[in-house]
Amino acid sequence: MKSEYAEAHYNLGITLQELGRLGEAEASYNQAIVLKPNYSQAHYNLGITLQELGRLREAEASYNEAIALKPDYSQAHLHLTSIKKFDLYDEQYSKMLELYHDENILEEQLCHINFGLAKACEDLGDFEQAFTHYSEGNLLRKKLLNYDINQDVELFRQIKANYSRIEQNSLEPKTMSQNLTPIFIVGMPRSGTTLVEQIISSHSKVTGAGELNFADQFGARIATGIAESNKESLIHFRSKYLTKLKNVSKKNLIITDKMPQNFRYLGLLAAAFPEAKIIHVKRNPAAVCWANFKQYFVSKNLGYCYSVDDVVSYYKLYENLMDFWKNKLSNRIYKLDYELLTVNQESETRKLITYLGIDWDEKCLSPQKNNRNVATASNVQVRKKVYRNSSEQWKKYKPFLNGAFDNLKPL
Repeated sequence: MKSEYAEAHYNLGITLQELGRLGEAEASYNQAIVLKPNYSQAHYNLGITLQELGRLREAEASYNEAIALKPDYSQAHLHLTSIKKFDLYDEQYSKMLELYHDENILEEQLCHINFGLAKACEDLGDFEQAFTHYSEGNLLRKKLLNYDINQDVELFRQIKANYSRIEQNSLEPKTMSQNLTPIFIVGMPRSGTTLVEQIISSHSKVTGAGELNFADQFGARIATGIAESNKESLIHFRSKYLTKLKNVSKKNLIITDKMPQNFRYLGLLAAAFPEAKIIHVKRNPAAVCWANFKQYFVSKNLGYCYSVDDVVSYYKLYENLMDFWKNKLSNRIYKLDYELLTVNQESETRKLITYLGIDWDEKCLSPQKNNRNVATASNVQVRKKVYRNSSEQWKKYKPFLNGAFDNLKPL
């Protein structure tokens, strides 16, 4: 009976976690563990929750407990490596290596273990071995997702071809109720969008809502021409988006949506939200492409990441689409250079806050003190002070990339 109650608390924890109610999720997972101490999945999910809350030492302890209970728990190994700094070939490394050589391991588990071993080897300075593991992990992930770059080539073509119909139905600011103001933070994944949201949401009048899927959920069919583009459909899209946004606003009237992939829908967002602010975060192209390739994303919608050739091709698609938007919407998009932000933090932050049209708040200079929930792949980095030279890290892998990034345009 206790086991059944434990499962009920665990399932409630998952639901609360998905809703962003992390304090309550933590309590549910802890209750599940009280009832069933050897519940490895509850320890693992508790670890994820604690990591999103920024309580990294406690998260590490939870992942270690999950692995102690289930030594082949590949996802727990992967998450543990993301918050841990390896300074020696320790017990966890040995266990991952044992799993790597296990002929009976499932492909998905082997994928996780390769990414985990890659991170460990990177920490230990063995970049050649790290690259081998990143490559093997990516190959498996691409196979499991059955990704083909041509699906994104076609998607981007449809978005550009349909924009003229959206543009002619753009909504007028005067006729729209403006209780909430969205700030869309866009760019390639791993370009610095989480840091930018952390800075802006440090402001007392701004809520950082994280990566919201509402634009894709309610707008993709309009943006690609599958659904009709007219005033009525744009108003309907706007209404549905704002209703969802209000639910995560925490009573502030200015809310950030930092789904990077919203760069695809900038035409629709500009047309439906004439009052919105749009920030495009741009980072060194090679650094972005490498950061995408080395990251295991839980989302299944980033299939381009898992091949060096695909990630370069996708980056060029992104750049081409952003050039298209800049041509069409030049007065609507604020370009923020990630490298400049890390070098001239105060001046770039002040310019950003001025663009947003809100009063200056000194807390925006200490984003590492912002204790909001962060569920993205950058949730470890944003707990640190803003630091420079992260865009140079990819060069450690340059000898193994065979010039793959040589034709990427610099900023």
